[in-house]
Amino acid sequence: MKNIPIGEVLKEYSYITEEQLQQALAAQKQNRSRRLGEILEDMGFVTERQKLEALGQRMGLPVVDLATYEVDTDAVGKIPKQLALRHGVIAVAQQGGHLVVATSDPLNFYGTEEVRQITGLPVDSVLAEKAPIDAAIAHYYAEIGAKLAAERANKDVEPLPISPIEVEEGEGDAPVVKLLASLLDRGYNSGASDIHVEPFEQQTSVRMRLDGVIVDYVTLSPAIHPSLITRIKILAGLDIAERRQPQDGHFRQKVDGQDVNIRVSIIPTIYGEKAVLRFLNQNTPIDRAGQFGMDDDNYQKFSQMLRSPHGIIYMTGPTGSGKTTTLYMILEQMAERTLNISTIEDPVERDIFRINQMQVNTAAGLTFDAGLRALLRQDPDVIMVGETRDSETASISVRAAITGHLVFSTLHTNDALSAIVRLQDMGLPAYMVANSLVGIVAQRLVRKVCPHCAEEYTPDETERAALGVDLPRLRRGKGCHICGHTGYKGRIAIHEVALVDRQIRRMISAGAPMDDITQYARESQGMRTLRDSALQLVQSGVTTVDEFLKVTYYAD
Repeated sequence: MKNIPIGEVLKEYSYITEEQLQQALAAQKQNRSRRLGEILEDMGFVTERQKLEALGQRMGLPVVDLATYEVDTDAVGKIPKQLALRHGVIAVAQQGGHLVVATSDPLNFYGTEEVRQITGLPVDSVLAEKAPIDAAIAHYYAEIGAKLAAERANKDVEPLPISPIEVEEGEGDAPVVKLLASLLDRGYNSGASDIHVEPFEQQTSVRMRLDGVIVDYVTLSPAIHPSLITRIKILAGLDIAERRQPQDGHFRQKVDGQDVNIRVSIIPTIYGEKAVLRFLNQNTPIDRAGQFGMDDDNYQKFSQMLRSPHGIIYMTGPTGSGKTTTLYMILEQMAERTLNISTIEDPVERDIFRINQMQVNTAAGLTFDAGLRALLRQDPDVIMVGETRDSETASISVRAAITGHLVFSTLHTNDALSAIVRLQDMGLPAYMVANSLVGIVAQRLVRKVCPHCAEEYTPDETERAALGVDLPRLRRGKGCHICGHTGYKGRIAIHEVALVDRQIRRMISAGAPMDDITQYARESQGMRTLRDSALQLVQSGVTTVDEFLKVTYYAD
């Protein structure tokens, strides 16, 4: 079995032809260091999956999908991480005294033998593609590392907190340094948006927000809490001696080989300081990414807004609704054109090529309004103001829009057209709001039904009444190991897109009631509210009634 000719195996099972095999062999003669299977893949004659299926049939090995496989973390820990990375393998189960190991290269017999010697267990192989194996190594070893670091930190904790000097200078050695690095690694690889470090009388709880829902992760000794907070403050450039006032900052750190930007918020509580660390540059898959996460109808309306040479476009929604992510996608696309694009942000969440990004520094006097004034002297075509927080920022943004610039910004409102009222509450005259606005987009994120445990069911009367329509069948997730037994996997954006046309400008200037403007937008523009968009996802089985109610609770 050690000299299995991959080309002949693929030809035997009709994955390639003799002609394709000869072309690949000729190419291999030009570069003897490359394996034939790799060459066949690069030439497009065979996929990695087909190669594994052929080898699996010849060697009697099953091909598994690691995305749905229930991996035993105890088994994962049997193989040292460096060995797993070196050979591209991961242990997935223990069965009958044997270690089940997933590999993308079943012909790497040296790797299999090294795993057997290190673990002292007979090895049974299963086949999986390389990318899922790499992702599983990152995910499961991050989980093991974080929990191991927490255990060691709890064991090694001193009766008194470790001094700030030890925390700062003991890079890589102090238990708290390893603990924080492991927590960041675990959070990043799990797709968490936030890590919460919460002090209580008997313990410190570490929780993570996944798909918008906060879940418990690990418990720490309260004695290590001050040292952990000190470490976070040092990285974020905060005052380690200040424990009575809230503090905000951010830092960049290599996490699993990626340069990750992390926002830090610290507040005092009765048992100590609570820290929340937010990952700002997640590589989370986005549905309809080519359309800024929007469906076809909303994307067409939004594209019309982008054709405007000047004016202001607001993205609205609560914290964590993905407004900044959407704006970054828009700016990345616009940066491909011959435009001078500048931003003022707090903080800069992701570096974007060909865009001039400025970060708020309140201590140095660089506020949103001061930075925006400076940007207007930089001959910009497009400006992005990270958040419209006060009347002065709103006023300057609106004036910039009126004087020939295309401005993007965010607001915290419940729906799209409420932005008009919010701007007027900030003191802007109605005529300035009317003349500057190009459009408003409200955005929310709703959780999607887990595709691996989804089931259909008949809704009850309460659910039908909540939806306002009679749907005979709906979908929900039963809960499985893939979705963490929540019934949900991933999130999708919904939008409410309002174009500010000539009639809406007249209505704003005349002080028309918001209900009248909303009615006009729905009847004349076909504007779908957030409620309409969420209902459409429930009808199509993408999300559930519970998610629909979370998004639209305010609509009544």
